[in-house]
Amino acid sequence: MHDTISAIATANGIGSIAIIRISGERALEIAKKLSKKESFTPRYATLTNIYDADDALIDESILIYFQAPFSFTAEDVIEIQCHGGFIVAQSILKATLKAGARLATAGEFSKRAFLNGRIDLSEAEAIAQLIEAKSEDAAKILATQMKGSLKEFIEEVRDAIIHILAFSEVSIDYAEEDLPEDLVKQIELQLKELHKLLAKTLQASKSREGLMQGFRVAIVGKPNVGKSSLLNALLNFNRAIVSDIAGTTRDTIEEQVKIGTHLIKIVDTAGIREADDAIERIGIERSLEAIEAADIVVALFDSSRESDDEDAKIAKLLEENREQKEIIVIKNKIDLPQKFHLEGLSFDLELNSKDDVSALIEQLEAIMNVKNSSDEMMLISSRQIEAVEATMQNIQESFVPLFDGELEIFSFHLNEAVKEMSSITRPFENDEMLDKMFGSFCLGK
Repeated sequence: MHDTISAIATANGIGSIAIIRISGERALEIAKKLSKKESFTPRYATLTNIYDADDALIDESILIYFQAPFSFTAEDVIEIQCHGGFIVAQSILKATLKAGARLATAGEFSKRAFLNGRIDLSEAEAIAQLIEAKSEDAAKILATQMKGSLKEFIEEVRDAIIHILAFSEVSIDYAEEDLPEDLVKQIELQLKELHKLLAKTLQASKSREGLMQGFRVAIVGKPNVGKSSLLNALLNFNRAIVSDIAGTTRDTIEEQVKIGTHLIKIVDTAGIREADDAIERIGIERSLEAIEAADIVVALFDSSRESDDEDAKIAKLLEENREQKEIIVIKNKIDLPQKFHLEGLSFDLELNSKDDVSALIEQLEAIMNVKNSSDEMMLISSRQIEAVEATMQNIQESFVPLFDGELEIFSFHLNEAVKEMSSITRPFENDEMLDKMFGSFCLGK
């Protein structure tokens, strides 16, 4: 980490400002070379010209010097704020490289912040996900985790396990004496409480995954029930082709729209029915996959037509997924003469998808708000979830050796549990895992 790195920290494209970030031992030296200035006051914005290697003027920019260790990476950091656009930022970046920096790899700034002790892994993951937050509620949760809320939770659990482990390690030295029964009972109760706490955290995290990734809403039904009209109404523009010809939508159509404080992905699926056309069959298979991947399923039935076997099959499909998915069943086309009836099928809403869908929007928002109502600590990545699952498994497997008095095996499982919990914030195994994790970050971060 002795070399100096540089990258553009803002998104590609044309904007009013672009930021080039430099970090490392030579950051200040490079800034002086590019600006032809002799000194900079730390944390003060300085208006200065920026020159290339041939002393040609690139831009008039604002330069800020963050002196180590009071920077994001805990190294000397320079930020150059130039006029946005493709050419100016790239020209300044090229000048920094010619002056002695090298191009940063994805996530390398955050990786240096971690290795220099400025942040832990939970805070690093919160930073990465905050950039791509799909709702205001998700942004609030991630902001608290950037300030260390998850780290505090992990440390509390880890310390509780270590406290129990200390009893076991001491008792191993006196293996000829059995542990008092009341002590075994106390350890059992403490471990069960920890297991229960982690189970609640895990359940809350899995049920709120859509909060982080963006809720997926699948619109399903047989052909010509009004799915495309509903999509167009939700988006407030004509995204999907609306036709009386069955099978017009032959593939899934995905669009994003904001409902309340949530950015959701709406998937309009091909009509579910028995089809002879090979391409239409592929579309129907993708519809079934969309249901499987969705957090919320919106099922439409045409109230102006009599029910048939296809309606019955869709109703059965909904029933099979009711425990795993949030399902909204809609009677559509209520402005037309009513003919539909299917035994056992009840409707949550009645509307005309070409007219007013405000009732559906309100229900979708209510469902997503309920999913965010939990006060439980939230895990924000599959890596964190896997670590908690492994911790719970080791706690569960420690009970048998505890009751049998096999304290070495009991201690082994608790040591593994501590390692798994520690991996969420600052693992023992660094290099390969860190490269893989920080490699998923964007450049300049």
